[in-house]
Amino acid sequence: NGSSASITTFVSSQPVEATDDAFWDQFWADTATSVQDVFALVPAAEIRAVREESPSNLATLCYKAVEKLVQGAESGCHTEKERQIVLNCCRLLTRILPYIFEDPDWRGFFWSTVPGAGRGGGDEDDENARPLAESLLLAVTDLLFCPDFTVQSHRRSMVDTAEDIHSIDSCEYIWEAGVGFAHSPQPNYIHDLNRTELLKLLLTCFSEAMYLPPSSDSSNTNPWVQFFCSTENRHALPLFTSLLNVVCAYDPVGYGIPYNHLLFSDYREPLVEEAAQVLIVTLDYDSSTSSSPSVDGTTTGTAMDDVDPPGPDNLFVNYLSRIHREEDFQFILKGVARLLSNPLVQTYLPNSAKKIQFHQELLVLFWKLCDFNKKFLFFVLKSSDVLDILVPILYFLNDARADQSRVGLMHIGVFILLLLSGERNFGVRLNKPYSVRVPMDIPVFTGTHADLLIIVFHKIITSGHQRLQPLFDCLLTIVVNVSPYLKSLSMVAANKLLHLLEAFSTTWFLFSAVQNHHLVFFLLEVFNNIIQYQFDGNSNLVYAVIRKRNVFHQLANLPTDSQSIQKGLQRKKKSPEPISRTNSQDGVSMEGSRPAAPAEPGTLKTSLVATPGIDKLTEKSQVSEDGTMRSLEPEASQLSPEGNSPAALSDGEPWSGEASHSRRDRRRLSSASSSGQWTPSPDWVMSWKSKLPLQTIMRLLQVLVPQVEKICIDKGLTDESEILKFLQHGTLVGLLPVPHPILIRKYQANSGTAMWFRTYMWGVIYLRNVDPPIWYDTDVKLFEIQRV
Repeated sequence: NGSSASITTFVSSQPVEATDDAFWDQFWADTATSVQDVFALVPAAEIRAVREESPSNLATLCYKAVEKLVQGAESGCHTEKERQIVLNCCRLLTRILPYIFEDPDWRGFFWSTVPGAGRGGGDEDDENARPLAESLLLAVTDLLFCPDFTVQSHRRSMVDTAEDIHSIDSCEYIWEAGVGFAHSPQPNYIHDLNRTELLKLLLTCFSEAMYLPPSSDSSNTNPWVQFFCSTENRHALPLFTSLLNVVCAYDPVGYGIPYNHLLFSDYREPLVEEAAQVLIVTLDYDSSTSSSPSVDGTTTGTAMDDVDPPGPDNLFVNYLSRIHREEDFQFILKGVARLLSNPLVQTYLPNSAKKIQFHQELLVLFWKLCDFNKKFLFFVLKSSDVLDILVPILYFLNDARADQSRVGLMHIGVFILLLLSGERNFGVRLNKPYSVRVPMDIPVFTGTHADLLIIVFHKIITSGHQRLQPLFDCLLTIVVNVSPYLKSLSMVAANKLLHLLEAFSTTWFLFSAVQNHHLVFFLLEVFNNIIQYQFDGNSNLVYAVIRKRNVFHQLANLPTDSQSIQKGLQRKKKSPEPISRTNSQDGVSMEGSRPAAPAEPGTLKTSLVATPGIDKLTEKSQVSEDGTMRSLEPEASQLSPEGNSPAALSDGEPWSGEASHSRRDRRRLSSASSSGQWTPSPDWVMSWKSKLPLQTIMRLLQVLVPQVEKICIDKGLTDESEILKFLQHGTLVGLLPVPHPILIRKYQANSGTAMWFRTYMWGVIYLRNVDPPIWYDTDVKLFEIQRV
């Protein structure tokens, strides 16, 4: 084979002239190669050797390969031979680029200009020359709308002159019907394969981001993405639309014929995956540093609003934020929900339906849609369609809770629910009865989507792995946000909430870390919201509170003297579990469910940066009587009464489980004062104990307990149902303290989360691209690759 022979010459330090076409053509003239062949023929060691020993040869190879792509784009690739050359150059560049990026001395290479490659063609002055990166990106975008190569030709007969690639309006060649485009082209698997290879190259160009360490400096924009999403790219709109529509229109089930996917290879799926990955990378944009890209325009006849402000320079973010037609929202939401639910589709025939693997990319895409387009967020919450997103997320959270390699998936699922929970409509939608029986490893219950959410959260907290502990604040914040709207909790969910309170209010847990008492505050707020605003339908919860009244009395009488604090800390020394699983009557799990499994040993995972604490992640809003929200001035939050002592989640405890100590260490640290670690003091306990919001519950117990006891004595009752019947008809009107205002903690964009999303997204892309393994074994800096 020609290529392998030329590689050896290539590595020898003899520079080869750029004009020696016969030599360079060997690299791309091969007829039937695949990208996998190129990876096998061009080993990593050889690329690095050329980079070190004959840099001029590597530079020339890159110039020549880009030049071939530019020529292909100019000519329109009419012959089979030209197409083959374009694809081979594409594969070769995909192979080589990561090795250019990993070496800081080479990183600027593609942004240097090539003599003679003027912006206007012709041999004008070099000032006008385009950087190699720009020529490459523009050629790839042209090639993505190249008739008979990546799109269907509109010419009727062969007699017509071939379409001039520069005169075609690529908006007529959008790849799939959907947003802003009504016509669905005939599927053509050759076009799909060619698009996939070109998108793989784009993704590789964008991956320079993987070779820079994480930084909180959000001005760190990716020059490749920046140019690609700028007005310099004349195909930006049709390409954005093509990527979005290809993803949202994809239906993996095909024609509903079981096992269909085993008979026919699906050429669309690799394209959809690639499109989803390119799309989320182009949308990597820190919205906290800019004015929100979302605009409230009036509805116009076009798919995008044409209303000022112009929004960000990144056109993809701009277009995304300006989609506004109901039918477009419907198309996007239905598509994302269909794909997210795909792993849940249980059929009676195992393996009869195709399972997709790119749910993490879809979750990032859904997050971006809600974050950049507030109208889309409101559309999602307007009907119970939001539950079609909620149920798959709860399924993933429950399924991944024991798996250390899926911590990132747990975080993004929780972030999305936190974002949704800031809107009143989300809480209201949760009251819809839950009837879809997706087999999940949770207790059987009859109730609403709110019950499902609480039961899954309880399962994560009591039986997830310890690296999830930093998410507890977030999980309980979501429950607090929805609690004022929950009309009727099931007995199972009510017991789960009380079990959490019981676990979190043990003296050992309260005294062993500086922020643990926040969890008790959150739970008390949940009970207060339900009692004050939804007492009538919640006799199950009221009954559970009465049964567990000793927990509230113990909290009210929490000891604050040094001796009791020390005793409390000793109490749990013996058992390593942070939360007891006993006395949580779990009952039988749903039929057909499998227990959540830990990661297989040796599974690869990528590290994540720490996420901001809940106080940075959210801002408080107060709900007024007419339902509108007003933002509260950030004052010293009632949740960190410790003032300037280590505030919630400061130094000692990184918020994301990345560097957190093991449970054993943390227990040792929390009680060891000699090592200069934080230790609980009587003043500290007093400072927050005095703020525990127990008044409402104490009043409820004061009124109802004697009445319930009287019924039991009078009627000799031990039967729950009679007591529940009494509580259903009871009322506390006029007996409770004046209702407190409802506080919602809304997610707010911040550069910490933007950086988290960047590392998470690239980690997913790194691990998912294994055939060929584009970045494997290169010196990635954005995250570490770890084995479980």
